[in-house]
Amino acid sequence: MATMKDVAELAGVSLGTVSRVINKAQGIKPQTLEKVNAAIEKLNYIPDQYARGMKLNRTNTVALIVPTIWHPFYSEYAYYVEQELTRLDYKMLLCNSAGPEKEAEYIKMLQQNKVDGIIAITYSSIEEFLSSGIPFVSFDRIYPGMDIASVASDNERGGIIAATKLIEKGCTHFGFVGSHNETENETKKRRQFFEKTVLEAGYQISVLDLIEPFNDLKGSIKEFLLENPTIDGIFAINDFTALDVMSVANELGISIPEDLQIIGYDGIKFAQDREYVVSTITQPLEEMAKKGVELVLDIINKREHKRQIIIPGNYVEGKTTKK
Repeated sequence: MATMKDVAELAGVSLGTVSRVINKAQGIKPQTLEKVNAAIEKLNYIPDQYARGMKLNRTNTVALIVPTIWHPFYSEYAYYVEQELTRLDYKMLLCNSAGPEKEAEYIKMLQQNKVDGIIAITYSSIEEFLSSGIPFVSFDRIYPGMDIASVASDNERGGIIAATKLIEKGCTHFGFVGSHNETENETKKRRQFFEKTVLEAGYQISVLDLIEPFNDLKGSIKEFLLENPTIDGIFAINDFTALDVMSVANELGISIPEDLQIIGYDGIKFAQDREYVVSTITQPLEEMAKKGVELVLDIINKREHKRQIIIPGNYVEGKTTKK
């Protein structure tokens, strides 16, 4: 196999210059860059990324923690994160967490220099495993009192849009269906600002907001709809919950969207070229992925960065609301 020394001899430059080209350093003369790249191509030289990483104390790898890859929302986000990391010559290690124990293991990998940084979608209580200043970016969750960067969609705006759209479409008795846990996260603003907008407009609202973990969501929804038969507009905490509301409504003989209109949140599709599964507030996943990658690399490289980035989503009409 060709070595860096072979490349330097063929290009007529020093080893240091070859190293600077491989590491994409600034200020290299165009003709020098051309000679070195030509020598690399002719010799089919492959840089030893592992050795470089050991020397620089870098792996050029970012871990992405998601609750489960089975969920299309997390899969789509992972797709965009990997695209952006690849563009920047980084690799992605995809981690399915399924709870705080495995999340703690992944954070230890960061502390042991096995990955350079972590982007995480987690709603577990993992504060004890985090320390301020580590390259860790949270998706949709904040950590009060800790210097942890985060990226989130504008959940406040999303709740307001959902209420406004259902009001425009003639609803008079509103419902919120969702769940929450004890962590501080931006998703709680969906209910908060949906409810606030509905009440300020002078309408009635009923709420089903379960504490996680819970059993039998569909059973709770069924009871909720039977107890509130005049509800004609529901905002669900996410699209999967909206699908559960649809399923229960169909079981009860409630026609959608004629008798009951539903708006979800996230913007889930089951494939790239498919329609959205419900009327929804989309999360701009591609932009959020790019911002998450930008943040974690800024922290890794000790550059100034924002503490929190909020990105607005948009309403998309599906088949669960009236045209």
